[in-house]
Amino acid sequence: MEKAYEKSPESLKEKARDKLKEKATEKMEDKVYGNAEEAKEKVQDVLLSVREKLGNVKKAGKSLQNSLSTSTGKGKLKSYQDIKGVQHIKSTSEIKGASNIKSSAKIKKISS
Repeated sequence: MEKAYEKSPESLKEKARDKLKEKATEKMEDKVYGNAEEAKEKVQDVLLSVREKLGNVKKAGKSLQNSLSTSTGKGKLKSYQDIKGVQHIKSTSEIKGASNIKSSAKIKKISS
């Protein structure tokens, strides 16, 4: 085959080179497109799984927010009017003394 190639005229050699280049490029194109299709499918699969996971995270976040908002009660913040001021501090006359503490005789007994 090599001898036939060497003895052939230049115009045939050029045609053979051109055909070889065309076949090589066709094979490469087929291979590249095949790999591109596979890569596209893999990327779509990964994106779908990520989408599902993000949906699950979103649902979990909503349920967490709902549970937190219901556990805190009304969900209102205190206003400045709800904060106790100086007038709410007990004075010395309002503090219980030793005479106001219950003795052991005044404490109810547990009946059995």
